[in-house]
Amino acid sequence: MKLLRGWFAIPLWQRVLGALALGLLFAALWPQATPAVQFMGDLFVRAIRMLVVPIVLVTIAAGITTLGDPKRIGGLGARTIGLFAFTTAIAVSVGMLVATLVRPGEGAPLGTATARALGTPPTPYEQLVGIIPTNIFDALVKGDMLAIIFVAILLGVGTLLAGEAGRPFAGLLQSATSVLLKIVGIVMEATPFGVFALIANAVAANGAAVFVNVGWLALAVVLGSALQILLVHSLILKFVARVPVTRFFRGIVDALAVAFSTASSSATLPVAMRVAEKNLGVGRAVYSTVLPLGASIGKDGTAMYVGLLSLFSLQALGVPLTPTVYALVLLTGALAAFGTAPVPSASLFMLAAVLSSVGVAPEQTALVVGFVLPFDRLLDMTRTVPSASANLTVATTVARWEGEFDEAVLSGRSGYSPAPESPDHRAVPQAE
Repeated sequence: MKLLRGWFAIPLWQRVLGALALGLLFAALWPQATPAVQFMGDLFVRAIRMLVVPIVLVTIAAGITTLGDPKRIGGLGARTIGLFAFTTAIAVSVGMLVATLVRPGEGAPLGTATARALGTPPTPYEQLVGIIPTNIFDALVKGDMLAIIFVAILLGVGTLLAGEAGRPFAGLLQSATSVLLKIVGIVMEATPFGVFALIANAVAANGAAVFVNVGWLALAVVLGSALQILLVHSLILKFVARVPVTRFFRGIVDALAVAFSTASSSATLPVAMRVAEKNLGVGRAVYSTVLPLGASIGKDGTAMYVGLLSLFSLQALGVPLTPTVYALVLLTGALAAFGTAPVPSASLFMLAAVLSSVGVAPEQTALVVGFVLPFDRLLDMTRTVPSASANLTVATTVARWEGEFDEAVLSGRSGYSPAPESPDHRAVPQAE
């Protein structure tokens, strides 16, 4: 029991970072043993993904009911989407800038790659129409995030408009949200073991190959991710949200570690919600609405990678990079990132939409994908980190704008606990 109490006394983010380091060491010293620990990573990812659909459906609806005034929904949504659109466009530009400076595609041996066709990407019309599901339960089973978000918004707005008759249902949504977040807390305690297994298996499978075969591309991905986080997000946090940048990033380490190990914005969502409330002081009305939306459209890492990989492809194929080409990549890259599914390697699927806009044939795109895909897992893990950072940055900024931000939680001057009696369900101080 003493050992167990000592384990839980260590802050979770320190345990997660320690597990990540041990996973790297384990893969380097004993790679043949990594399949024996793979089950821990698989169980952890399944537990996280198990929570995604109910959390998105319930917390968005519950968050809307806490807004009280239906007019606030439009203002919050407009600010959220506008800020995500801004960071996404900047991310594409950052990826293009890094690709222009590093030039990772020059001399890439695409001729040695096995072509991998991606199929036909969905049209903008199909993406738009797909937001409204023909069957709610089918959308829930398939995990169609945009459709689930649409249903959750309707559910929350309908509850608000029902007035007194909707109060019992609003209470049920709030209660379900509290229960789900407690379950997330339980699952989070398994994070160190899941991260250890996921990192060990990923590195043992192809860690060295990434740096040998696509080293310049890997370097560009790391540089682009770092620039987006340390420059773009930090500036927004400092000058727009007006929060201590160092404390913010220390508070979201758990979410970034899960994002890196799972390579999925969707799988990171339950953890992001927990750190938003417990570590950052973001009000439930904001994080329960902004973060699920960000898991679907807040793809800074994907946007950066789409811009980077597009120029990598054009450099490798010898396509002249004119101002028109740069403009088309920026525009289509930002639009493609907004429509990318929150699952591993989804950005490769959107590459075809971007390259086709500048005249690259599907056969040439298939060669690029065939060259990158064998090494994409670790690249995907890296670029998921700025996506998770962007979602929490936007949530914190919107919370500041909406008056739903408890600075005492972020600064560590206060305890915290969910407050069912509080109308906005924000974190409140506990007595010492």
